[in-house]
Amino acid sequence: MLTNLLIGLTTMVACLIVQGILVVAALRYFATHYNAVNATIWGAMRVTTGLMLLLIVGNLAQVAVWGLVFYLLGEFEDFATAFYHSGVNFATLGYGDMVMSERHRLLGPLESINGVLMIGISTAALSRAFAEAVKVRTRRAVSPSREGGRAD
Repeated sequence: MLTNLLIGLTTMVACLIVQGILVVAALRYFATHYNAVNATIWGAMRVTTGLMLLLIVGNLAQVAVWGLVFYLLGEFEDFATAFYHSGVNFATLGYGDMVMSERHRLLGPLESINGVLMIGISTAALSRAFAEAVKVRTRRAVSPSREGGRAD
C-alpha cells in the first residue's frame, strides 16, 4: 500500500507540474491575445476557445502520464488501453469495464482525486478568462466611445 501511495503521490506531483505549465501558457496566451478579446465578440470567442484547447491538452497530457504509469506497472498490455482506463479514472466516470489488479487498485482513486483537482484548476482558469472577456465586452457596450484598451 505504501508503494502505491508513493507512486500515486509522485504521479500527482508530476501532473501538478504539467498543469501549472499549461495553465501559465494558457493565461499567457489569453494575455497576449487580449486585443482580440477587446475587438469583437468573435475575437473573444476565438481566444477563449484557444485557451480551452490548451487546457484540454494539459488534462490529456496528465491522462497520458497516469496511463504510462499503469502501462509501466504492467496493468495493461498496451498503452492505448492504459490511456483509456486512465481517462475514465481522471474524469471520475468509473465505468468499471476495466479494473486494475488488486496490487495497484489504490492508484485508481488517487488518479480520480488528481483529476477532480486538475480539471477544477482548468475550469477556474477558463472561467477567469471568460469572465474577463465578458467584462471587456460589457464595458465596451456601455461606453462605446472608448477606443479599446483596458480601464485600469
